[in-house]
Amino acid sequence: MKRELKIFAAMAGVFLIAYFLPLGNPKTQSAIQEAFRLLQWYARNHTLACVVPALFIAGAIITFLSKDSVTRYLGPNANKPLAYAVASVSGCVLAVCSCSVLPMFAGIYSLGAGLGPATAFLYSGPGINVLAIFLSARVLGFDIGAGRFIGAVVFSVVIGLLMALIFRRGEKAKAKAAMQMPEPEKPRRHIGQTALYLACMILFLVFSDWYNPGNVVVKTTDGRQFKAVVIHDTKDAIRFQLEEDLGDDKLGDKIMLNKSEIADMQEQDTWVIRIHHIRWYLAGLCGLAVVIMAWRWFERDELAEWMHNTWDFAKLLVPLLFGGVFVVGFVSMLLPEKQVAQWVGDNSLSSNLIASVIGAFWYFATLTEIPITQALMNLGMHKGPVMALLLAGPALSLPNILVIRKIMGNKKTIVFVVLVVVMSTIVGMFFGAVRG
Repeated sequence: MKRELKIFAAMAGVFLIAYFLPLGNPKTQSAIQEAFRLLQWYARNHTLACVVPALFIAGAIITFLSKDSVTRYLGPNANKPLAYAVASVSGCVLAVCSCSVLPMFAGIYSLGAGLGPATAFLYSGPGINVLAIFLSARVLGFDIGAGRFIGAVVFSVVIGLLMALIFRRGEKAKAKAAMQMPEPEKPRRHIGQTALYLACMILFLVFSDWYNPGNVVVKTTDGRQFKAVVIHDTKDAIRFQLEEDLGDDKLGDKIMLNKSEIADMQEQDTWVIRIHHIRWYLAGLCGLAVVIMAWRWFERDELAEWMHNTWDFAKLLVPLLFGGVFVVGFVSMLLPEKQVAQWVGDNSLSSNLIASVIGAFWYFATLTEIPITQALMNLGMHKGPVMALLLAGPALSLPNILVIRKIMGNKKTIVFVVLVVVMSTIVGMFFGAVRG
């Protein structure tokens, strides 16, 4: 009955939107177009290189990694300092976005990882992104970069501990059930082989989804030249954020150019860009290693089960991610940055809370939170809300929340989101008082 009510609610929601949506309104038309632009960018630039490899990793975790190994290091009865240390610094190793972390979180949580270490991993994966932290320090200031790193590390541990404490009854039941589990079967291969296999898959993901900061010098067909950051690259057009004034458009403004209007576009020469240009060669080597190991070490029935588990995760996660990205694209056009900047111009409780909520529900494409935050700072955003936005934004978004709810349920998801928002607000106010 409950499932049928959910289906009815979804059908009713679609009907009401289709019935009442004011399609003649220019803002609505722009919002629909922006929603499809963001979804196209996500499909073209993020799905194959990021989400798909992460789904295969999640399927491999469920198939090849023994439940005993996960519960030993991350389970409710695991050594807590070791479990939280592994989970909290995983972002430094993985250097992936939140969409990549979600399938892996689903995998380890399904295998019996404790709620505390699992949610610490969920936050830290995208939160302690080394490249994003370095770019934050370079573009937004050393104090913001350092504050973001320290805050992300501390957040991951504190949020994990609080989640485990709040839901301790369920964790005790999980720990008791783990103690009563029968002796696991002897694994078909050495744990080192499985670890190497998963490591190569993760390296494939890291290289295939290697970030491009997007700093470019653009020459247009009408003779203009300007420095900018690429925000979205769709099939026919590119959206830039200006790094200098350009006619009536000012530093931080966003402009859209059709690709036919662009005569030349030169990227800045950095080690990050150099790796980005050879990322598919590096990913290909890792992928070849995965294929060879799968051929030599795994049985056919195991590979079939891997594909089955991967497909189950795809059916669970992909529709929610796509739907969430579409909604965020639609709403983003209705909330211009100048309006947002007016709400977060001081270090008050309301400003920091607004920044935390926007960060928690918005979808920031990898690294784009930095130029977007820079633009908001140029429009008057206070440093306190800046920190709140950077601590809440990378780890959460509407697409992520929809997926997390599917994995953990309503109560745990609500508590996780509230903890991120409240802690980001408090830290933002403190940072703003000290550095504002």
